Amino acid sequence: MSKATLYLDDALHQALRVKAAETRQTMSDLVNDALKASLSEDLEDIAEWKKRRNEKTYGYEEFLAQLKADGTI
Repeated sequence: MSKATLYLDDALHQALRVKAAETRQTMSDLVNDALKASLSEDLEDIAEWKKRRNEKTYGYEEFLAQLKADGTI
């Protein structure tokens, strides 16, 4: 495990300390969990983008027209 120095907004640091105390987890564990979740979400987004990157794209006006034609708006 590596050690890092983070500079947090005072209010964010206080919220992290409170959550750590309430959940009986370390601040490091909470930060690690948050980073893992964020990075995992990025990987999911990238995978989805790769699956859909060859789909037809629509301009805004064309998209609105399609929504109207479908009765969505």
